[in-house]
Amino acid sequence: MEFSNPPDSEIRSILENPTTVAVVGCSDNPARDSLRIAKLLKRHGFKVIPVNPQLDQDALHDELGETCYPDLESIPEPVEMVDVFRRSEFVPEVVEQAIAKGARVLWCQLDVIHPEAARRARKAGMTVVMDRCPAIEYERLF
Repeated sequence: MEFSNPPDSEIRSILENPTTVAVVGCSDNPARDSLRIAKLLKRHGFKVIPVNPQLDQDALHDELGETCYPDLESIPEPVEMVDVFRRSEFVPEVVEQAIAKGARVLWCQLDVIHPEAARRARKAGMTVVMDRCPAIEYERLF
């Protein structure tokens, strides 16, 4: 079944209203897009919480000013947006964690597409953006 992203007005609204975002799959490697986008979101006013079970909790503290968590459920505060830098097959698991966390936006990066997980997230009341990059959307919409 086909998936369609929200209209540009809604994507623009997400990006112009900074909130707390969990970056799932955030790397500590400066050459990786996940860290580059996390820093971009932070520069635009978002509170960025890195999520990566393979990193030490202090691995990204200097870069992002936040503790790194192994999963969404470990984050001790509310998260409004979940930005996914994992392969598409991992999206259903992230969606379930995002729903349990009460997130209102699921944003999946370029080439991260899982229509069934998107339907599940939408059914739970989340806004879903897939196969898009915030950096590209900022440049295009602002």
